[in-house]
Amino acid sequence: MRQLTETWNKIERIASRDKRYKTQAYSFVMAAVEYTIGLLEQPRHVTAAELLDGICLSAMKQYGPMAKQVFNFWGVNETGDIGNIVYNLIDEGLLSENEEDNLDDFASIYDFTKVFEEDYYED
Repeated sequence: MRQLTETWNKIERIASRDKRYKTQAYSFVMAAVEYTIGLLEQPRHVTAAELLDGICLSAMKQYGPMAKQVFNFWGVNETGDIGNIVYNLIDEGLLSENEEDNLDDFASIYDFTKVFEEDYYED
């Protein structure tokens, strides 16, 4: 319970510093990292592309056709925003990076309108 409180306090600290994104966006990305790792055969560090795929799947599963609107409400309008969130979490010590990771790896990977609205599918 204490670790959860510490994590939430760090997320609130990040959101107060970087007001572009709501705290829920950070919580979602943290959960999506775990979700993405759970999709792998063996737990390991995930790439930006893998994380973005996991975020897409997780968002569709949780929010269905409203996923884009939820992201937009949180201030997340493109994959680059997810990269900013990830790097804010890294800076706060909640996620880690390796030497191959780069913020640019998140830039323009997919279009939210296309993925969450035009190509939306139900499982």
